[in-house]
Amino acid sequence: MLSSAATPLRATTSKSRAAEQSCLALLQLCNSLPKLSQVQTQILKLGLESNPLVLTKFASVSSELGAINYASAFIFGPATEPRAFDSFLFNTVIRGFAQTRDSKRNAVFHYQKMCNLGVLPNKFTYPFVLKACAGIGDLRLGETVHGLVVKLGFGDDRNVLNTLVHMYCCCSGGVEYGRKVFDEMPKWDSVGWSVMIGGYARWGMSTEAVGLFRKMQMAGVRPDEITMVSVLSACRELGALELGKWLEGYIERKKVQKSLELCNALVDMFAKCGDVDKALSLFFDMEEKNIVSWTCVIDGLAMHGRGLEAVSLFEKMRRAGELPDEVAFIGLLTACSHSGLVEEGRRYFTSMTKEFGIVPKIEHYGCMVDLFCRGGLVKEALRFVHRMPIEPNAVIWRTLVTACRAHGELKLGEKITKELIKDEPMHDSNYVLLSNIYAKMLNWEKKTMVREVMVKKGMRKTPGSTMVELDNEIYEFVAGDKSHGQYKEIYEMMDEMAKQIKKAGYVATTSEVLLDIDEEDKEDTLNRHSEKLAIAFALMKTPPHTCIHIVKNLRVCEDCHSATKFISKVYKREILVRDRNRFHHFKDGICSCKDFW
Repeated sequence: MLSSAATPLRATTSKSRAAEQSCLALLQLCNSLPKLSQVQTQILKLGLESNPLVLTKFASVSSELGAINYASAFIFGPATEPRAFDSFLFNTVIRGFAQTRDSKRNAVFHYQKMCNLGVLPNKFTYPFVLKACAGIGDLRLGETVHGLVVKLGFGDDRNVLNTLVHMYCCCSGGVEYGRKVFDEMPKWDSVGWSVMIGGYARWGMSTEAVGLFRKMQMAGVRPDEITMVSVLSACRELGALELGKWLEGYIERKKVQKSLELCNALVDMFAKCGDVDKALSLFFDMEEKNIVSWTCVIDGLAMHGRGLEAVSLFEKMRRAGELPDEVAFIGLLTACSHSGLVEEGRRYFTSMTKEFGIVPKIEHYGCMVDLFCRGGLVKEALRFVHRMPIEPNAVIWRTLVTACRAHGELKLGEKITKELIKDEPMHDSNYVLLSNIYAKMLNWEKKTMVREVMVKKGMRKTPGSTMVELDNEIYEFVAGDKSHGQYKEIYEMMDEMAKQIKKAGYVATTSEVLLDIDEEDKEDTLNRHSEKLAIAFALMKTPPHTCIHIVKNLRVCEDCHSATKFISKVYKREILVRDRNRFHHFKDGICSCKDFW
């Protein structure tokens, strides 16, 4: 705590001491900016403008009232003598700026002022400065401050080290530096573990986050609610439902405090890992809910294609007095899109502005374009795009191209994709979209030309990877993967799968293959896609009739989608696939997405 820092010099005369106590008492009662201004006048009247204790209290109260800029202008104004500046005062001002959303750079500025004036920073200074660096996200600045931490001998202080890890984990490209600081710490506490796990989760390094959590358990350090929120976030990204269930049980067994944030994290994890019914159950059991709670379950229902339930829950939220925000509307419009609720989507989009005063952003317009496209209203989607008051982005145009291919508007899709390539000549997905359009046109010559252009530009499709969780272990497969110890058995299982689903009527969608090879080789290439490897492995390792859960990093390709429908029917398995956009529930040869995703 700051009170442990050096105590500021106190006035020596009884008269000045009485004036000091009077101002401190007035500051204690301040609860508004006008009152603060009145106390400032009193400080000047009593000649206390250079009293360190009064100035520090003035800065602290100003910070609580959201007026740290006002305090800084007074404290460092012409009336104040430099002798009033000590580390205690600077720490209070720096902390005030570090805790203000848009004033992080001012915290660093006042730290630099502190050093320039010869006021020596102490171990309480650096956690505030480093938190400001974390908010700015400036790795180079953070490294400079780190150097000063070491130079001044604070490199062994636990609070400083934990904040250093946090700072690095908030900066792009800094997470490995954070891990280096973490590994070299003389002693770890739950805060350090939480910060490092949270850093991995923040940058999408979910496997590393879960791995570090397991090391934390082996080290005998008890996680707190902050740690659990980070690990649940990592589970959500991995789709690790079994681990998520274990974490829920752990929270109950260890009686980890269930804050609102932790409850929301649990709901979100179950919804995004495939068990949306469990998410709903937890949600309805929550004593306290906020807009995040409602949005988590609406998003979850949207991803699962349960649009009517999402709409019903949105209306229930309104009746409960919770005002929807722009994020809630994204979930709601996505739910309408994934369930073909075109009219409902139109109505809610209009209500955003008319009823709630929310100005639609590009994400909301994107949801509406997707809504029309999924409903087969490609021309209406195009008219909507042309009427948009903001410039459509590439994601919206690519949504239109996908719809053009699905609904036979191939010339329009070709035209849009060529424009995309002009605007983004190095974006590989544009070329893949154009290649797929030509495949649908059966124009193999142009399809080959697109492939050749990609090769010349050094482009490759983003490699698809699929994860499957079995017995609390997460296995990841990429196309053509032979890294698994049982890859021979897996490939034998895939060959057997291919035979069985062909007998049931499956025909390979070879237009998905961009390579210039014969049809048989194309089928073999498709048979080695990552989701098929993961499904084959799961069929080998799980009892009959159990549900298979897999997570794909990209959108499921047309061929794998078709094959998975047949696998679910032939092997009598329910297969739950989470791709980049949504969940697909395959059962008895049918998918919940109704073949448009």
